[in-house]
Amino acid sequence: MNRRNFISIAGLTGTGLLFDAFSPAAKQKKLKDIRGTFSTLKNNISIFTKADVKSTHISHITDTHLSIDDKRGEKYLEFSRRMAGAYKSNIHFQSGESYSTKDSFEWTLKRAKEEKADLLALTGDIFSFPSEAAVEWVQDKLNETGIPFVYVAGNHDWHYEGMSGSSMKLRNIWTEKHLKAMYQGNNPLFASYDLNGIRFVCIDNSTYEILPQQLQFFKDMVNSGLPLILLMHIPLYMPGRPVGYGCAHPEWGENTDKNFDIERREKWRKGGHTKVTFDFYNEVFRTPNLLTILTGHIHQSTIDVKNGIPQVVSNLNATGYYSDIRISTL
Repeated sequence: MNRRNFISIAGLTGTGLLFDAFSPAAKQKKLKDIRGTFSTLKNNISIFTKADVKSTHISHITDTHLSIDDKRGEKYLEFSRRMAGAYKSNIHFQSGESYSTKDSFEWTLKRAKEEKADLLALTGDIFSFPSEAAVEWVQDKLNETGIPFVYVAGNHDWHYEGMSGSSMKLRNIWTEKHLKAMYQGNNPLFASYDLNGIRFVCIDNSTYEILPQQLQFFKDMVNSGLPLILLMHIPLYMPGRPVGYGCAHPEWGENTDKNFDIERREKWRKGGHTKVTFDFYNEVFRTPNLLTILTGHIHQSTIDVKNGIPQVVSNLNATGYYSDIRISTL
C-alpha cells in the first residue's frame, strides 16, 4: 500500500465512514481470539497472529524530544526554556557515540527506509514543546521517507511549561495551533488507520486520562473484529510497575504527583482516575482481537503481558532507539 492510499483510508476510518461492520448484528457476534505468540531480541519484536494478515514491518518511535525553534517561538521562551535545554547530547543506544535529537530522528528514519518498514508508529513526545519549526521539520523528514506514519501525542508535545490552563485545555489549544498537521486530517484524540489487514488505533492519553468518547471509539474498533494494534503515549498500569505506568494506575493522583512543580503544570487529579479511565483499562485487557499495545513515556524499554496481550514500551528515540516490530500470521 503506498502512502497516498494509506492516508486516504486513514482519513475515512478516523471519521467512521468505513464502519459497515458496526451493524447491530456485527456487534453481537462473538469475537475470535486471534493472538498467537511473540518473541523479542534486543530491539526486535516478532508478534504472531492467527488472523490472515499480510506480514507488516513497523518502526516504533517515541520520545525523541526535539526542541527545534525559530523566531516564531521567541514569544514562548518563558514557557519553553527548560525543555529547550534538555536532551542536547545523547549517547546512541547502539554505537555509544554522542547524538543530537535531530541526528537520532534522522538516523532512525534512515534505518526504517533501508529496512523497508511498512509503517512509522510515533507514540508521543516527539517534541519537547509545541514548536511550529519542529513540527514542520518533522513533517518534511517523514515525507522524505515515503513511509506511511501514524502519530499520537505525548504530554510534552502540547505543553508549554508554566502556561495557564488545565492540561485538557492546553492540549486542545496547541493541538489546533501547532500540531494539527501531524494528524493528517484525523481526530487528534482518537483515530484509526488500516494497513495490511491490521487496524491501528490511536488513543491520546497524554493527560493520563481517557474521555468517554475515546472509550466508545475503542469499543467500536473492537467490534470491527479486525486485528488491532493500540497506540498511546502513557503505558497502561501493570502490577509491580511504578506510577509512571500512569494510565489506570491505582495509585495515580494528586498524592503521587512529584513533578508538577518542575514541569509547571496542574497537579494530577485529586481522588485518582475517573471511572471512564478504569473502564477503558478493563475493556483493553479483555479484547480478544488486540495484538499488542505500543507506548513510550517512561524512557525505558519494557514488555509486560496481561491476559495474553503484550504491552511494548520503547526506550527514548533521543538515543536513536526504536522498536523494530514485525507482525506475521502463524
